Amino acid sequence: MISRELALELREAGLTWHPSSGDRFQLDLTSDVEPEVEADVFTVSEMTIEPHDYATGTILGFNGTTEWALDSVDLADAVWLPREEQLRDLLRATFRALRRLDDAFEVEIELAGERLRFEHPDPAEAYGMALLELVGRTR
Repeated sequence: MISRELALELREAGLTWHPSSGDRFQLDLTSDVEPEVEADVFTVSEMTIEPHDYATGTILGFNGTTEWALDSVDLADAVWLPREEQLRDLLRATFRALRRLDDAFEVEIELAGERLRFEHPDPAEAYGMALLELVGRTR
C-alpha cells in the first residue's frame, strides 16, 4: 500500500478509482473532522463498505460497522491506497522490471522508447512513483 501523499498526487494527476472488494482507502473530507478519522484506513468489502453506483456518481456506503457511524461518502472524498499488484497492473505494458537493490527497490518502465527507473525502500512506493510518471505523461 502506498503513502497517502503519493495517493493524493496520483489522484491529482488524474488516476481514477473504480472501487472493488479488498481496495483500501482513507477519507479526505473537507468538513471539520478529527485528524484521526482521516488517518484511518478502510477496506472495501461486501459486508462492511460497499461501492454504490448512481447516475450522479459513486458513493461508498458504510454498513453501520464503523465506530463513528458514517453512513456514506462520495468517492471524491476518498483517497485510494492501491496495493503493489494493482500499481503493477496499472503500469501495463510499460513495466519492465522490479529489482532489489542493497537498500531499496527499483522499478523500471519504458515510455516512448526511454527507460526510466524509480527507487524507494518500499516496492509499492516505487511502483507508485513510476505510475505517477506514466499518468502525468498521458494527460
